[in-house]
Amino acid sequence: MFNQGPDLNSVKDMFKKLYLMLVLAAALACNASPSKPVYKPLGPNDLKPDEQQSVVLSYVAKLITDYNYKKVPLNDSVSSVIFDRYVKKLDENHNYLTQGDIKNFEQFRNILDDDIKAGNLNSVFYIFNIFQKRYNEYVNFSVAELNKNFDFTKNESYTYDRDSLPWAKSDAELHELWAKRVKYDLLNLKLTGKELAANKETLKKRYTNILSQSNKLSNQDVFQAFMDAFTEAIDPHTNYFNPSNAANFNIDMSRSLEGIGASLLSENEYVTIKNVTPGGPADKSKLVNADDRIVAVAQGKTGEWQDIVGWRIDNAIALIRGPKGTTVRLQLLAKSAPATAKPRVIELVREKIILKDISAKKDIRTYDSNGKKVRIGVISIPAFYLDFADYKAGNPNYKSTTRDVKLILDSLKKENVEGVVIDLRQNGGGSLMEAIELTGLFIKTGPVVQVRDARNQIEVDKDEDEDITYSGPLAVVVDRFSASASEIFSGAIQDYGRGLIVGTQTYGKGSVQNAIDLDKVITPSLKDKLMALAKPKTVATGSQNKFGQLNLTIAKFYRISGNSTQHKGVIPDVQFPSIIPLDKYGEDTEPSAMPFDVIAKTPFTSVGNFATVIPQLRKLHDERMNASQSYKYLLEDIQESKKQEAEKSITLNEAELKKQRDTDEQKAFDRNNLRRVALGLRPLKKGEAKPKNEDLDFLQKEAGQILTDYITLGNKTAAVNP
Repeated sequence: MFNQGPDLNSVKDMFKKLYLMLVLAAALACNASPSKPVYKPLGPNDLKPDEQQSVVLSYVAKLITDYNYKKVPLNDSVSSVIFDRYVKKLDENHNYLTQGDIKNFEQFRNILDDDIKAGNLNSVFYIFNIFQKRYNEYVNFSVAELNKNFDFTKNESYTYDRDSLPWAKSDAELHELWAKRVKYDLLNLKLTGKELAANKETLKKRYTNILSQSNKLSNQDVFQAFMDAFTEAIDPHTNYFNPSNAANFNIDMSRSLEGIGASLLSENEYVTIKNVTPGGPADKSKLVNADDRIVAVAQGKTGEWQDIVGWRIDNAIALIRGPKGTTVRLQLLAKSAPATAKPRVIELVREKIILKDISAKKDIRTYDSNGKKVRIGVISIPAFYLDFADYKAGNPNYKSTTRDVKLILDSLKKENVEGVVIDLRQNGGGSLMEAIELTGLFIKTGPVVQVRDARNQIEVDKDEDEDITYSGPLAVVVDRFSASASEIFSGAIQDYGRGLIVGTQTYGKGSVQNAIDLDKVITPSLKDKLMALAKPKTVATGSQNKFGQLNLTIAKFYRISGNSTQHKGVIPDVQFPSIIPLDKYGEDTEPSAMPFDVIAKTPFTSVGNFATVIPQLRKLHDERMNASQSYKYLLEDIQESKKQEAEKSITLNEAELKKQRDTDEQKAFDRNNLRRVALGLRPLKKGEAKPKNEDLDFLQKEAGQILTDYITLGNKTAAVNP
């Protein structure tokens, strides 16, 4: 019997398999040796990387790969995340780049990891140069558009929030968008009562200014933008600072500021106030709020206004900062105000602001409990501050949070308060040592926080001082911006059962960073070579850092119960609705944030237990809120804020927009007076300024009321060990 040969179908299958194998082999070969990126020269003025940046990039990559607490390999997956973050940083609102540009950039999506390791910045600068070319094109288009006639009676709208929309298909689509943008800017100015010709001139200056700022960008700006995208893809708190930004960072860390006392950020062409420094001119004026937008700046009482919409943040800061005692005027738009609103004008006298002068402050609130007056001391703590230089030098009068709070507690005891509220809202943290020592004012001794490093070694930081400054009823009020050291303190107070935590879920920053001066880690021989090659203008002089600084995440905080503060933060015992959007701010909104996890608890002895009384406190709180007009207005404000956040476009019909603005202004005025009446204050008249030192803090008042309820219920927790 002879073996039968394969039939026709078998032969076809064999050839099909062979063909597939060849195709697969070809594909694998392509993956193994990717085609080289295609770079098209754009012009002689393109920004280019230098050798110094190349070395810094590869050094930072190695430090992150080898020593970051969060072990993230630099691979194609991370490369893709970095790519998306970088493009988003350049054109977050999809105003400049087209689908064709993005398709062109896709060739770099999976090679950035290899480029970073090799210190190759060619693709990074190629992407940026195309973006800047598009940016300048549309600013120039806007200038030319001002020569046209405009009809403000047409029923059309301008979509200003485009980050969730697809990239434009063509230049023509972006031309249409920018034509509406120019019309919107003109209409916005027209509603302030100015003539069209003057408005066109204002916008021409604004657009020309924007173009000027764009042309002043340096390769350091490009490098910083890409390094932000790179490090934030690893984790939110690992950051690289180029030499100038490193200098600014360390000025801030030294807790010395000069100017109006506010930190600024550029958002959607606006210089935006992100934080107001307690005790600074902006804070003391009571006229400046976080998220206000600065649209113009003037020097002195009579100086000419300088429109700064679209400016680089560092150039805007240069205008706003100035010598102590000089005057600066600002035009501000509130976060909730439409761009068409009339800016409010404020005048501030600049000061030398030393953060060690920013202290914890006290107040006393009186509550009625079944006819009995209950006095509650309130201590507001803006930061966990410490004058480390004085402390290290042995100055017995060094400035610190704990020392200030101890003095306040002693004075409150003399004033016979029956309870104390510690207000940590907006407190973003600070000194770990202060968080530990502050906890020690309320407990005898014991662990406060656990720290696990990248080698999984755990250190337990303890309060060793047996003195208890205050042993009475205690509450701690927190919000979404209570972070880091605030979370360590409030978490320890909660774990010990030492006090009630009220407010909203905290930020969730449970990571520890170490600042690395790259001048000290780049080898001396290479450093000398780079310094010789560097152009004088790119190298800082004096003692300033030359290669930048890396803030590297090296460890993670854990509560003494074993729970991490990372990601979840601290959950209050009695919760308030959050004015701050929880889905927009907080560690759990960061895609690259480390997860929550748990380690073994460290031995500690609880000093109280609120388990039986918390349900009663929540019930009393809910009953009070259900009957409270102030609470009703708070909920309505939160809903109104969400509604405004959801809006993506605005009408370009003058009559409609004016009617909408007038309605919004009247509504805001009426609601403010309703809130005042609910708090027992008289309503204001149109144009009347709010009287100073008025108590409008409804949430702080409620925190004290919750503590009063606890006191009235009979302190149903164990007493603190004497």
